[in-house]
Amino acid sequence: MSAAVSTRQQLDDVRQKIVDDDPVPELRESATQLVFGDGDPEADIVFIGEAPGKNEDLQGKPFVGAAGRFLNEMLEMIDLKREDVYITNIVKYRPPDNRDPFPDEKQAFMPYLESQLDAIQPKLTVTLGRHSLNCFLPELQISTCHGQPKRYKDRVYLPLFHPAAALYNGAMRQTLIDDFALIPAIVDKISAVSKK
Repeated sequence: MSAAVSTRQQLDDVRQKIVDDDPVPELRESATQLVFGDGDPEADIVFIGEAPGKNEDLQGKPFVGAAGRFLNEMLEMIDLKREDVYITNIVKYRPPDNRDPFPDEKQAFMPYLESQLDAIQPKLTVTLGRHSLNCFLPELQISTCHGQPKRYKDRVYLPLFHPAAALYNGAMRQTLIDDFALIPAIVDKISAVSKK
């Protein structure tokens, strides 16, 4: 069995476990469907947002609305496509009226997210927005640490502003594009260190 098949199988198992465990029934009941993740299960880079929005809820894929289009544009700027990376959210069901996910909802989904990351074993985990950042590195402020890779518990995280926030703020948009441009060099550096 190839590694790709086994990783995909592990991810399928995590998805099924969410369905079986039903960690947040009230979110599931208000959502159209589970939005698990999308992309290459063998990806070097995983992007993690906070929760699905309306478009994601309808299509069953993360980051397919306006923020997703901006994310796609930025991927193209560094010569990547969606198919080259893996994209997911902390919370796997859309919160009603696009509200922020509650702390207990994020906590309920964290074990499944950790299982996704354990299966994929990315070189770089990119947190998109403060919710995602604070689930992994709660003591950090996105405004002061964005664009700076952080190593924590054998993983390297890159905190970035959320693409949705940058859509409405021109200055933040450029900051996000500049931070995003650092990704290839960070991945190369991680690869070089891991080969030693």
